[in-house]
Amino acid sequence: MPVNLSADYPKVVAAKDQIFSELQGEAVILDINSGVYYGLNQVGASIWNLIQAPKTVKEIRDALLAEYEVDSQACETDILVLLEDLATKGLIEIRYEAGA
Repeated sequence: MPVNLSADYPKVVAAKDQIFSELQGEAVILDINSGVYYGLNQVGASIWNLIQAPKTVKEIRDALLAEYEVDSQACETDILVLLEDLATKGLIEIRYEAGA
């Protein structure tokens, strides 16, 4: 999933057919279509909460940098790895909407 962090798009958003619950700071996602559960650690849960509304990768990165003490480049890399994994599993949508 090639994503340009300097662009205002694409935006990522959680897919609609998911049930999400936080458990002790971590997250559990149930994909209603497949019946499969997925777990996210605390940072993954923060990202999941952020993408309940469409966000650019840059917006996600900036929010995490404000919340956690982490290197900017490492943060971007980790976000992209997680988003690629979530996209592969059909848990997020990637929207290419100009001017969105």
